[in-house]
Amino acid sequence: MRPENAIEVKDLHKSFKIYYDKGGQLKERMLFWKRNRFERRHVLKGISFEVKKGEAVGLIGHNGCGKSTTLKLLTRIIYPDSGSIEMQGRVASLIELGAGFHPDMSGRENIYINAAIFGLSKKEIDARLEGIIAFSELEEFIDNPVRTYSSGMYMRLAFSVAINVDADILLVDEILAVGDAMFQSKCFNRLRQIKEQGTTIIIVSHSMGQIEQICDRSIWIQDGEIRADGAPRDVDPQYMEHVGRSKKTENTKKEENRWGNGMAAIESVQFRNAAGEEADFLMTGEDASVLIKFHVNEPIRDAVFGIGIFRNDGLQCYGTNTRIDRLEKFDLLKDGEAEIRLKGVNLMKGSYTLDIAIEHEQGLPVDYFRNALSFDVVSKTDDVGVVKFEHEWSMNL
Repeated sequence: MRPENAIEVKDLHKSFKIYYDKGGQLKERMLFWKRNRFERRHVLKGISFEVKKGEAVGLIGHNGCGKSTTLKLLTRIIYPDSGSIEMQGRVASLIELGAGFHPDMSGRENIYINAAIFGLSKKEIDARLEGIIAFSELEEFIDNPVRTYSSGMYMRLAFSVAINVDADILLVDEILAVGDAMFQSKCFNRLRQIKEQGTTIIIVSHSMGQIEQICDRSIWIQDGEIRADGAPRDVDPQYMEHVGRSKKTENTKKEENRWGNGMAAIESVQFRNAAGEEADFLMTGEDASVLIKFHVNEPIRDAVFGIGIFRNDGLQCYGTNTRIDRLEKFDLLKDGEAEIRLKGVNLMKGSYTLDIAIEHEQGLPVDYFRNALSFDVVSKTDDVGVVKFEHEWSMNL
């Protein structure tokens, strides 16, 4: 194994027996032997990849493609039919949150049990205990039996234990819907801190926004094989375009830079300066706005609007959406307009592009418009970088 790698996966194969109607008792198996028929389903068909130490990798793909199976193989919950997996360091997984919790024991007692499963000694757990409880925000209930917890409280406690293990490798499977919106944001920020500390992360998610914010690479798994591997900015659009095509709706976008299910369409995007006039440039620090006109083909419940700002070399400078900004949920029932006003755009001199998206609440693309428009930023200063910070110097010589 190469010293710079944290994970090496080589030619991994995995299949499962899928029984049509398996008898549960010996008598049933003998009398109804046809029930024991099964098919062998090949989930992984020889995937190989490497992950460097400190790298964050996102696994993407439709349900059943093999993402979660890959993660379970990495945690050794299950084992491959053939192929090899090598990993360096302590591994923590956020796959089955709360595995090992005992319903009749208190939250505090279950912290010790769950953390011990992750490989921590009692001394290490003692040192982390207060931090785990504080992060979970369950101080008031920590000595109650966990069977009295709501599902959200249960998941909070399990997540809090898992992220306080100080692992070298963290495996995450679709668990960033823990608790309310504030706690979800807290969890995601914690994951970013863990990444900055040098932890290797593999995350499975259907949210392309999460992948692009935290991951250095995306691996797209399709029908048990790796379809694409590269920067999220390059791989994610390929996957989303595939998702859009697979919907086979008559309104699906055919342009290379657009994809979605066609329930609504972005008709036009207009960039405006501080005076409210259409423009193709602005000064560093000026206000700006983006006006989006859209057409609705079918009613969309719990719609989400989002934007992404990218430098011309592909670097994402900023991104947000109405879900992140906690706007009240809304439906799109007829044609209309959406506007986002940007206060004090402190981008430095350069050329930029805008991505605009309309999504369902669950993150499915309705119309993702990549490079919807471009604009330039001009500056009177000679500062360098991506953004300008207001600052002042003081000298004590």
